[in-house]
Formats: sequence, C-alpha cells, structure tokens
Amino acid sequence: MTVLISALAFLLLLSFLVLIHECGHFFAARWAGVVVEEFGFGLPPRAKTLFRRGGTRFSLNWIPFGGFVRLQGENAASERERRTTGSFAHASIPARVVILVAGVFMNLLFALVVFTVGFSVWQWVPTYLSLEEMKSASMSGEITLSPGVRVGSVQAGGTAAGAKVPSPSTLLKVDDIPVYVPADVVEAQKGKQFVKYTLIKEGAEKESIYTVPVRDGKTGIEISFSPHVYSPPRSVPAGFVLSLREVKVTTVQTIIGISHLVRSLAWHGSVPEGITGIVGIAQLTHNSVQEGWGAYIRLMAVLSLSLAILNILPFPSLDGGRLIFVLVEGIAQRPAPRRFELITNTVGFLILILLIVLVTFNDIWKLF
Repeated sequence: MTVLISALAFLLLLSFLVLIHECGHFFAARWAGVVVEEFGFGLPPRAKTLFRRGGTRFSLNWIPFGGFVRLQGENAASERERRTTGSFAHASIPARVVILVAGVFMNLLFALVVFTVGFSVWQWVPTYLSLEEMKSASMSGEITLSPGVRVGSVQAGGTAAGAKVPSPSTLLKVDDIPVYVPADVVEAQKGKQFVKYTLIKEGAEKESIYTVPVRDGKTGIEISFSPHVYSPPRSVPAGFVLSLREVKVTTVQTIIGISHLVRSLAWHGSVPEGITGIVGIAQLTHNSVQEGWGAYIRLMAVLSLSLAILNILPFPSLDGGRLIFVLVEGIAQRPAPRRFELITNTVGFLILILLIVLVTFNDIWKLF
C-alpha cells in the first residue's frame, strides 16, 4: 500500500509541476492573442476531448503524466503557415518572449510561495552547505543550532564501554567544549589520556557526564554528524527573504550539477554521483511520503525550481533554446530558416531523451 501511495504521489507531483508550467504558457498566449489549439492533460495519444472553450480543445490523454499546450503554427513546416494570424510566430517579439518565459515564471513563483509559507508558517530550516554557514545563521538568529554528535554504538572492549558510555546518545561536549561534528571530537581528544563526555541518552532529558580514558586518541565510540537545528517563529516577510536565499542556493547547486553531468559524460562517459533522474525522483518522493506532508511539499518546491532552471537553459527544444531563436530574430530583423530551427530543436530533443535514458539507467543500476 505504501509503494502504491508513493507511486501515486510521484505521478501527481511531476504532473502538477508540468501543468503549472504549461498554464504559464497558456495564459500568456491568450493574453498575447495567440490561439491555443489544445491544452492536454497527460501525454498523447488523445483519449477524450473534455470540452472546448475560447477556441481551445481541452483534452484528456492516455499517458497519465504531465500535460502540454499546442499553439497555432507552432509545428508548421512552411513560413507562410507558421505566420498566419493568431499563430505564435505572428505575435510580436516581446509577446513571444513573455509566452516562452511564462512557464518558467510559474514554476519559480510556485517555489517562492511554497518556500515562503514553509519558512514562515511551518518553520522550515533553510538549506546550508556547510557547518560554518549554519553557525553563522545561528549567531544571526536565523536558526538555533545546538551542539551534538550522535553516538551510534560503543565498541566492546573499548574505553568508552568500560566507562559505561550509553548508546545511542548525543555527545554534547568534550571537556566542556561544545562539539558539532565528529572532527571536533577527534580534535578535542588529541594528546589526552582522559576526557570528560557530556551526553544525553536517547529518550532521556537530563545530561550525564562520563570520564573516559583515551587510547591513541580514541575511546571506541562510533560517531556521526547529527546537528540539532531548530527554526524560530518568523514573519511572512522574513520567510520571503529566506525563500529568495533558498532559490539562489538551489539554482547555483542545480547549475553546478548540470555542469558536472556534462563534463563527466564528455570526459568519462559516466553519470556523476548526486545526479538523479526519474527513478531517483521517485525514490525521493517515496522517502518524502514516509517523512510526511511537509517533506513532500518541500520536494515539490525544489523540483518546481529545478524544472524552471532546466527549461530556461539555452538548449535546443527547451524554452531557453526557443527563446534564443526569438531574440536572434529580433536582433537580425528576420527569422532563422525554418528548416534549420526544426532540425536544431529535433536534435536537441533527441539529445535530451538520450540524457534522460542515461541518467535513468544509472538510477536503476544504483538500485542493484
């Protein structure tokens, strides 16, 4: 049942984000006077025409994933057919720019709204890329960071076992020095014969102190990074400021990830660690469903932002690639040859499909 719920949540998540994107194109096209021939829920083949309104066919399609908007003249081969009244190419350059970026804008707007609500109402913890960033945020009052390294286990025969150090527990201090990461513990024990551990046993409320002998800088405990981070109550404006920061951090990391993917495929022919595709997103969705609605909604915001970033890249067949053709037409005062544009977008689409297949194969390979 859990797997079924996760699969449904995965389909709803991606379909919702794609439909938000397509709604941006739809409303911008209607505003610009461009005829929207079809707004499809799901992907072709078409299963049923739901209704027609304002010259647009609203259809339900057999593949229950995402959706699409088809504008008049968008796929026309001849220049004359492509530029008939009401077609995309007949609209002004500024109008076409708005139509192309509207989908990206909607995904970005959705992410900003969700992050703002999350940081202000639900008191989410922002994304930090290092402990130093977290400490700095704690000092400014952005978050509350408490020291603590998790003691996962105590090795039999070790000095910690002899001192009856409990596990699992949280190690707060070594010789009254707060510890935040395992490296802090290692540093605090260097050159010492005995150390004083201040711990809280899992499930307990009171701190306990243990004096533990040190042998070669070790005491026989297995420790891991487990920071205790809390968010204070925030106003909506403060949540919005943090949402802008989250957008910046996610955008930079997404661009870095894409550059790593391109370099790794070009030089090594492999997908680097940390890059995930449809299967990986499905796993993330499953994990977020286990954690609760908060994690699921946050994942939606992150993926919505990632979708916006990917679509605005100047790559053929993406919105950013099509935007380049429109901008070049505006500068040169004439459109690029239609055949060249069609071939470029087709090749770009095939490359994207190949990348999706490679990343998906890598996701599946990691499962086994």
